[in-house]
Amino acid sequence: MNCGIVISTVIVGGVTMTEPADGRESRGGLGTVRNAVTLLELLAEGPAYQHLTDLAERSGMSVPTVHRLLRSLVLADLVEQDPRSSRYSLGPELVRLAHRYLARLPILGALGPYLAQLRQLVDATIAVQVLVRSSVVMIDRVDGPDSGLFREPHAVRPALDTAGGRLLAARASDEVWAEVLEQADPPDRSEARAQRREWATAPWVRRPETADGIPDQVAVPLVDAHGVTVAALASAVPPGASEAAVGAIAAHLSRTAASAVRTLGHA
Repeated sequence: MNCGIVISTVIVGGVTMTEPADGRESRGGLGTVRNAVTLLELLAEGPAYQHLTDLAERSGMSVPTVHRLLRSLVLADLVEQDPRSSRYSLGPELVRLAHRYLARLPILGALGPYLAQLRQLVDATIAVQVLVRSSVVMIDRVDGPDSGLFREPHAVRPALDTAGGRLLAARASDEVWAEVLEQADPPDRSEARAQRREWATAPWVRRPETADGIPDQVAVPLVDAHGVTVAALASAVPPGASEAAVGAIAAHLSRTAASAVRTLGHA
């Protein structure tokens, strides 16, 4: 009698996953964790609330497997289920974990005393950005007069859409760079391939205003004592600013970055 289990292979977001053909979860804790992370990523990418069967189809996992994983994630508050529609969304526990993570980032503590003063010097919105896979995440922000009516204190954007993202992606590993390019629009991808070396070595990088309203901005690297670029410090560029004015903003950013790194060195 053949007691073997047939394994099917699926690809989700560029990651190869295996799942038994009878719909059961892949064996072992690693497979379970990987599948749960895949569901969290799908919930983050799609509509606010998503149906069980849609998640199963997009992930390549069986409906029973997805249902078991979602039930466990709901119990942990990592996912929540709308009682009216039975659809699923990211849960509130992720907010607490994210805040705990940010509270432990040394660079944020080091920059804290400087950001308000820097905003006054450049008279524009200041942001601290980090690269997470192919996206740039704003982890701190001090609004300037250019911020308008709508704030985005924790915006997440494709890396190449921002000055800080371009700088960070260019300095990242080849694997991260390849993922950034894969997620980029063709025009940005072509420009990035031609500019990576310059972005990786320049003291500052500028990203002109985009057609969809992302403002003109300039960013400098935050490099720790070990020579690792850990974040980017970015500023909006006022409309019509001259090259000299942009250079002056970049100089203010660089001095603040250097002061923060010295603070880290003395911590």
